[in-house]
Amino acid sequence: MNWAVAGRAVERGRKEGAASLSKRSILITGASSGIGLDAACSLRRRGWRVLAACRRDEDAARLSTAGVEPFLLDLASDGSVAALAGEVLERTGGRLDALFNNAAFATPGAVEDLPRVALREIFEVNLFGQIDLTNRLLPAMRLAGSGRVVMNSSVLGLVAAPWRGAYVATKFALEGITDALRLELAGSGVHVILIQPGPIDTPFRRNSIPHFERHIDWRTSPHQSAYETRLLPRLYADTPGPGQHPASSVTARLIEALESRRPRARYAVTGTTRGAAIMRRLFPTALSDRILRLR
Repeated sequence: MNWAVAGRAVERGRKEGAASLSKRSILITGASSGIGLDAACSLRRRGWRVLAACRRDEDAARLSTAGVEPFLLDLASDGSVAALAGEVLERTGGRLDALFNNAAFATPGAVEDLPRVALREIFEVNLFGQIDLTNRLLPAMRLAGSGRVVMNSSVLGLVAAPWRGAYVATKFALEGITDALRLELAGSGVHVILIQPGPIDTPFRRNSIPHFERHIDWRTSPHQSAYETRLLPRLYADTPGPGQHPASSVTARLIEALESRRPRARYAVTGTTRGAAIMRRLFPTALSDRILRLR
């Protein structure tokens, strides 16, 4: 069915010959703020046709005033993902040049405090929905013989950290499935790329608070004192965390991934990410654990 949709859209695009179809086009998820918003606005200024997905009507209205084409998307909904993929292919005449899978959220908390529903919820958005959307758009890229699929991972896709187990699990899984997809698409003309940010100054931490409050009963947890002294002060802090980089630093790597003739498989964004990669390769586990327990 995906191939049929892509083929019909390509044929319509050829017949229409619209000027907008001649621009390089990209779909960005999670575009309402932070990394996604910076990427959408920056790529529009570089001449890309930007299709930007978000969850709420008010965010879509704001994106429209910024000069990008907004769409509503709930990655946890099969129907929403299917509808978005179909509309994007309609709008672009079946020629989507790039997809930036950026949408994600966190549910802070100790692993033993995570209810099953919280794990289902985060995997639906951070992994399942992203792969579903990718698979629905890949046929059009295959027909064109070119395309870029960029996955926004994390330093926590390289190393684990306490109190972030749910998010870590989704990013480790995203790294693995992206590697498999890259290998499978070799020779197709479609490049599959990982971007690995470290600490970035975005509303990400603030946006995780509702998930924490809905799912984590920290007051009855065996980790109650650790929540009070370590997690809660950081989670509810009004100031940026230490060593944070601007969202534009991620956009700079995204532009390299999209516009380089021979893109790399991975783009580390911060020194924290590069250090984590070294730690993972070279440090004994006991030493890594001592370092990571301090986070």
